[in-house]
Amino acid sequence: MDAFFGLWDWYIAGPLLGLFVPALLYVGNKQFGISSSLESICYSVLPGGKRVLKDFVSSANIWRIFFVTGIVLGAYIANTFLTSNPTPFLPAEYFSTAGMIKVFIGGILVGFGTRYANGCTSGHSIFGLSIMSSSSLRATISFFIGGLIYTWLIAY
Repeated sequence: MDAFFGLWDWYIAGPLLGLFVPALLYVGNKQFGISSSLESICYSVLPGGKRVLKDFVSSANIWRIFFVTGIVLGAYIANTFLTSNPTPFLPAEYFSTAGMIKVFIGGILVGFGTRYANGCTSGHSIFGLSIMSSSSLRATISFFIGGLIYTWLIAY
């Protein structure tokens, strides 16, 4: 059980995630990505959402809502019931006014970047690269460059 509930090394978790992408494409003809799931939720829930995207079909995209719900629910269950040392949702520093402002600005920037790049890191870096998309390669390189700039020039 320790092998199942413990931390998995990159050389185990990475290939499993890598195998999930073609399995999802082969079995369900579905593309892996999280930002499109949020888009599906917004178009399904918000009033007038269907006018914005005329070719959006809720029934064809409902799986995305279940996908994201499963990720959130699975993370909650694993963190609450399947570990002896639960991880807090956010570090303590984010429960202040300055911390909430950082979270809000970060969310806006991530949302803008996702729309600007036409997808999120999981969609581009995992799925897009697996189908050899040149735009996904450019986006993934940009994600890494942005992360390096933040880590080395801003965070320290």
